[in-house]
Amino acid sequence: MAALPDLVAEHETDFILALFTTLAGKPCAKLVPAASAGALGDGEMGFAGFAAGWMGQEPKDPDLLVLPDPASFTPLPFIKKGLALVHCDPHVEGVPWHYSPRIILQRVLEQTKAAGFDAMVGTEIEYFLVRRDAAGELVRADPADAQPQPCYDARDVTRMFDHLADVSRAMNTLGWGNYANDHEDANGQFEQNFAYADALTTADRVITGRYVISMIAEQRDMIATFMPKPFVDLTGSGMHMHMSLWDGDKPAFPVDGSDVHGLGLSETAHHFVGGILEHAPALQAVLAPIVNSYKRTRAASPTSGASWSPNLATWGGNDRTHYLRVPDGNRVELRGGDGAANPYLAMAAALAAGMDGVERQVDPGAPGDATNAAALPSTLIHAIDALAADDVVRGALDAAGPGVADWYAEMKTTEFTSWHSQVTPWEIERYLRAF
Repeated sequence: MAALPDLVAEHETDFILALFTTLAGKPCAKLVPAASAGALGDGEMGFAGFAAGWMGQEPKDPDLLVLPDPASFTPLPFIKKGLALVHCDPHVEGVPWHYSPRIILQRVLEQTKAAGFDAMVGTEIEYFLVRRDAAGELVRADPADAQPQPCYDARDVTRMFDHLADVSRAMNTLGWGNYANDHEDANGQFEQNFAYADALTTADRVITGRYVISMIAEQRDMIATFMPKPFVDLTGSGMHMHMSLWDGDKPAFPVDGSDVHGLGLSETAHHFVGGILEHAPALQAVLAPIVNSYKRTRAASPTSGASWSPNLATWGGNDRTHYLRVPDGNRVELRGGDGAANPYLAMAAALAAGMDGVERQVDPGAPGDATNAAALPSTLIHAIDALAADDVVRGALDAAGPGVADWYAEMKTTEFTSWHSQVTPWEIERYLRAF
């Protein structure tokens, strides 16, 4: 792989966004002039971790010094001429910082590799295009997008053609293989798909993709939000993950002919499914990581008629009501994640759960059988309770070093308590004269 200064010169880059991601999924960056690419590559670029937020630091702690991964170098001329982005791994006093979600995923991938497998992941990124009206209320960016069942509507897609086409061109310019752009189930909601890749590359692309979508939306005075449930009466936004294990260049999930359940899956795939189902309640603390996530999973049916969000840890064939769907024998689709999920943590936790199933040869049970299926947590605090009791998912968060799982749970508990202490308009309306 070429060195960073060589990539900068090759792509006529003037400035580099040296970017790392916090545990909360916030992309943090410094704008580095091309002349300083060598210093950036040598790990001389420092950040105050506490100021970035959700990096496991206090104000007194040493700087995070970031080391760029040249393999992630991404030219962004469609955002600003001469701009590029590179994903970085934070270090503290010369040691990889174990609160970095990107480093956590790398450690889990090393564990997966040691067990004989490589992990491939494809993601579906859903988002809303919105604006604020004169009163400051959140509204859809396209007022004409108002039908009760707008999914796939050709007219709604065409009115957002410029935005969707710009994002599609950007993805394909970068070699991501964008193959579809569609209107999703809710008014103002869209999804833009790109080809699967190794887990780390895909996680990087989710972060980069969110950034690109947001910046292109802002060019047209819109907000692209990945918030799971911005509107009470509309379907929320997910981040589904299509996962598979590979033994070198040979996929480990499919088998020749039919398996015992007729889904074309190998024993390895069945055990991988069994592990994810067994750990599903704790996984939701990572896959659905904010208070608003549970407004999506526990919502009444929206105007379209379906929430597309599972509440039980079930699995089955090409059936989108399940927590784990099997579209074909090559992969499984984990449907529990939402737009707030940190892709690095989501993949790390899900892979750890699946690999635990492979190691212990967990039986997932019969497809479609909800008899013994675990109920998914009803709120964030229930998910954190499940996380506290699950050593495998906690171990994934602690894969790069101890203390991350406890810190994550403490911060999420504080987040839940902060929300729970608010007096909302719903409470005023319901209780003001009720007694």
